Amino acid sequence: MTDPVADPAAHPPARSPRVLLVLATSAGGIGRHVHSTALALAERGVPVAVAGPASTDAGFGFRASGIAFHPVEIATTARPRSDLIAANRIRRLAGAADVVHAHGLRAGFVAGLGLRSRRGSPPLIVTWHNAVLATGARRRLLAGLERAVARFATLTLGASTDLVARARQLGARDARLGPVSAPPLPAAQHDRRAVRAELGAAADRPLIVAVGRLAPQKSYPLLLAAAASWAGRDPVPRVVIAGEGPERAGLQARIDAEKLPVRLLGHRADVADLLAAADLVVLTSRWEARALIAQEALRAGRPLVATAVGGVPDLVGPAAVLVPYGDPDALATAVARVLDDPGEAARLAAAGPAQAAGWPTESDTVDALLEHYRRLAGGPPEPGTG
Repeated sequence: MTDPVADPAAHPPARSPRVLLVLATSAGGIGRHVHSTALALAERGVPVAVAGPASTDAGFGFRASGIAFHPVEIATTARPRSDLIAANRIRRLAGAADVVHAHGLRAGFVAGLGLRSRRGSPPLIVTWHNAVLATGARRRLLAGLERAVARFATLTLGASTDLVARARQLGARDARLGPVSAPPLPAAQHDRRAVRAELGAAADRPLIVAVGRLAPQKSYPLLLAAAASWAGRDPVPRVVIAGEGPERAGLQARIDAEKLPVRLLGHRADVADLLAAADLVVLTSRWEARALIAQEALRAGRPLVATAVGGVPDLVGPAAVLVPYGDPDALATAVARVLDDPGEAARLAAAGPAQAAGWPTESDTVDALLEHYRRLAGGPPEPGTG
């Protein structure tokens, strides 16, 4: 397959700028978003290529989907020597692009470093997907990374309003809201009763589902603490957590030591089946912008109990039960109330799709990105858009 970014002869008309998407190591939402964005751009005839770690391609199948992919190793933590190599690689790839769009602070920093050293570099867009949650010396170090990325970018897009405010505070030239839409889930493939039985929630046992990386941001110890408080319920709810990450061993040790009714499922490709089987979905994160699992749960009509952090309240509106972050008792009480009140569960199930109907679609998101690309690349706008 001809690589449309690496081949200058493939330059299309001005209204279709050549786009290079850049991302760092990803196993979750950013990778999924970039993959779906690349596919949507390609389907519209936009020449697009992706630069990122080989492991990210292996996880999301960019090349398998027909998207041009350039291996560039960008880790999630600073590595000066490899960062310089990656920056030089991005600089060379950018020579055949009209716009470079990096996703995440690390990818934004490496791309900015490379483009800064190249005369006539294309404009750089950086989407901020996550807040910096570190403390102490590491927080100060990462604040420097944020500041550099804010100043490198021609345009900063924040996945939530607090990220936009942060970028502006740190000197971003142009910072705007850029919501990240969850790709639509496929239909459930397996019988609900069979899935529930496999998960240990046959008959009338409530099934509570959480989905996300086993990492500190997701705050799964809160869910484990809440699960311990449900021991007196009859039947005891079954909790399953789909995802992998660095906290797996510690979480499993606590589950075993306290004999909690919780099962770590590891990575699952059948989230649609899990949601169809669930009685309730829980999100315990310390911070989220537009959590993909929250979007998926509401679209699927599943009651959601979530922490009131970041962009979550704006995202879910009245269609979910929100609890303060860090309060396992409030989480446990909210979950129990939904499980015990069929009317409230039905209200939430109906409110979810209604709330989701007002969100920007993937198509809306790509429309907005194309307008940014055309404007920054100097091409004409789409007819009828001004």
